[in-house]
Amino acid sequence: MSWLPSVVGGVVVRVGGALLLAAAAIIGPDRLRGLRGEVAGRLWRSRRALAVLGVVLVASAVGRSSLQAVSGLWGLRLTGLIHAVEGEFVGWVQTTFATPELTAYFSWVYVYGYAFLLSFPFLAYLALPRTETLERLLVAYALNYAIGLVLYTVVFAYGPRNLNVATSLLFTHNPDFTALTSEINEATNVFPSLHTSLSVTVAAFAVLTREEYPRWTPVALWLSTSVVIATMYLGIHWLTDVVGGVALAFGCVYLSRRLVDGDGDASGETEESADGDAVAGDA
Repeated sequence: MSWLPSVVGGVVVRVGGALLLAAAAIIGPDRLRGLRGEVAGRLWRSRRALAVLGVVLVASAVGRSSLQAVSGLWGLRLTGLIHAVEGEFVGWVQTTFATPELTAYFSWVYVYGYAFLLSFPFLAYLALPRTETLERLLVAYALNYAIGLVLYTVVFAYGPRNLNVATSLLFTHNPDFTALTSEINEATNVFPSLHTSLSVTVAAFAVLTREEYPRWTPVALWLSTSVVIATMYLGIHWLTDVVGGVALAFGCVYLSRRLVDGDGDASGETEESADGDAVAGDA
């Protein structure tokens, strides 16, 4: 475990630097200046969504091992079925396209790009005067993790690298990356791919907010697509896991809007009056 602080520190430094650059280039100085003095109020108005996400993340961290044991005893063993349906597709992807340069790129994207992709929207939507988009994002994240945890319990399946269908290229490029991901993932947590579902969730929000952040949309689409490909290229997930992750993402984006907007009319008036000057300024 002596390697963990240095690896985590490397992720924090790289992602933190990327966030600073993206904040300046995408959010812009005007919105960042407007955020000063408003952070506490906007976080307070988003408190319920923040609390829901916090509870889900804590429950996932605390209960993951217990639920994994339940999955091992009672879960649907679908590894053979998944392999039978899609065959050697992931292995074919590696055999056809693998190069040292692509392996380095997709390894970087899987760890650093993914962390940046998930964290930047929080800052970007916090910088908007109204908090509905931030609340929807937080609820969508919570739904992804909650539903994913349930599916991981119901479905007991190994990834292609565990069946020798594909090579674990993440390990061959940087063993510390594999050690880091093993701290937060189980070998049988493959369906659906949460890397896919959360990345596609961010991409969907980027498209929905393209008027507010036109520069973010192409960046988010590029990174999310790269993460999705990386999950298969690196031998971590099946194509089936990716398809399930995409479906989960769109379902969570839809549900988050329904859940947040369903009780947000009254708070919307409060926000508009509280941030009226900022809204008018942006207009």
